[in-house]
Amino acid sequence: MFGAAHDVWWVAVKALLLYATAVACFRIGERRTLAEMSAFDFVAAVAAGAVVGRVPSAHDAGYLAGAATLVTVLLAHRLTARLRYRPLFAKLIDHPPRLLVADGKVLDDELRRSGLTRRDLYGLLRQHGVDELASVRFVVFEQRGQVSVVRRSATTDTELLRDLS
Repeated sequence: MFGAAHDVWWVAVKALLLYATAVACFRIGERRTLAEMSAFDFVAAVAAGAVVGRVPSAHDAGYLAGAATLVTVLLAHRLTARLRYRPLFAKLIDHPPRLLVADGKVLDDELRRSGLTRRDLYGLLRQHGVDELASVRFVVFEQRGQVSVVRRSATTDTELLRDLS
């Protein structure tokens, strides 16, 4: 009913070993794996969680198989992060930033492409302390899903707006 004691201990040992392996790999890896996740960051985190969560209680998977899977996923993540320095690959992996508001005017086509409604936009603007659309110079929907608000009073370096769709 409860399983053999040695099976329970081996599950606990595998869980601890895989947890330690994941912590070590994430520590050695780049910070981006855990902060502000993009699609490929999310996939790496979910895959690592699945391995750490499943392998300890799986009778058909030992620690070494789980560790090899975990390390492979995290190395693939690291390679993907490095390949993003190449513009063509970055285009395939990253969402482009989108300009949602320009000089106080909402760009509805860009909102639609971003999967946002005006209600979503207004809520985001309120969170940024915007009480009047006319006071906004730019609103950018960033690659990782955050919204940047540049007010009219700010001077903006055009280099910062170069990669907008």
